[in-house]
Amino acid sequence: MAKITIIGAGVMGSTITFPACDNGHDVHLIGTLYDREIIERLRKDNFHIALKKYLPDGISYYQTEDTEEILKGSDLIVAGISSFGVEWFLNDIIKLIPSGIPVLLVTKGLKSLGNGEVCSFVDYFTDACDKRIEFCAIGGPCISYELAARHNTFIGICGYNNETLQKIKSLLNTSYYHISTTTDVGGLELASAIKNIYALAVAMSTGVAEAAEGIGCRPHYNAQSGLFAQSIREMKIIIKSFGGSSDNLVYGVSDLYITVESGRNREVGVLLGRGHTIDEVLEKLKGMTLESTSAVKALSEAIYEKHKKGEFDLESVPLFMHVNELMSGKKTVDIPWDKFEGCYNYD
Repeated sequence: MAKITIIGAGVMGSTITFPACDNGHDVHLIGTLYDREIIERLRKDNFHIALKKYLPDGISYYQTEDTEEILKGSDLIVAGISSFGVEWFLNDIIKLIPSGIPVLLVTKGLKSLGNGEVCSFVDYFTDACDKRIEFCAIGGPCISYELAARHNTFIGICGYNNETLQKIKSLLNTSYYHISTTTDVGGLELASAIKNIYALAVAMSTGVAEAAEGIGCRPHYNAQSGLFAQSIREMKIIIKSFGGSSDNLVYGVSDLYITVESGRNREVGVLLGRGHTIDEVLEKLKGMTLESTSAVKALSEAIYEKHKKGEFDLESVPLFMHVNELMSGKKTVDIPWDKFEGCYNYD
């Protein structure tokens, strides 16, 4: 039995308790400042008010002020935070983590380095940390409520030390939570992050159809599949340009499939497709964590820097460029279908 400590009691961090508990581990769940109400209810009867489900018996629950003491003796720490909690984790939590304990990030996103490069959060934490801590990350498709229902789920974890990856896999792999490992951090992390951007893009076709025919109209599958194909094409170009292996594109594509069908980034795309500006969309979805918006910002900064150096052709990613224009508030949706044709000349 291992001690697994999860920091962040949001839905995704909390669902890791299911495979962890099913494997017989000693599981501790620590809330952030934003999770106080969640933790208070969990302490009463194990019911998670955001996930709408009872967590397994035997979990110990703590508020954020208990973090330092609870981390001691952990065999694995899971950082159940969104990309918007990265700086908080870096500034307030890492200093509390004892050296030698691996940290598994559920965070999907990118950090712009401002020089035409982006880095994964694995690299960002590793470079910023002055302790001997190995950071790894989860990528690939996983809907929280399905994992909580113990439905078959296939994900990847990445890191630079295969021995550490195999240790994490041994702790969390179950008959329903299937884990593959890779040391291609850039490939897996890029694929996982940019799929949020392209899920938004594919979902725009639903909004466009609804603007023309009414909300709830029959989906336009031809348009959706065309955008899906263009998304895969551009994801491959971007991953290759930033040094990742296209082998791990599979995690991004499979995650793209899920996110197009459900989730917050889909809602953004649908609302944009109906003709709303990004400011109107953000107002309607106030309070939601929208990973796509931060990913577009980080990636666009890096792409423009590469373009200035002659290392990236903006015309190779017209769908991304259109989404970037939408995020800047300069335009409403006008999908550039005619520009997609030339993209197939790119290797």
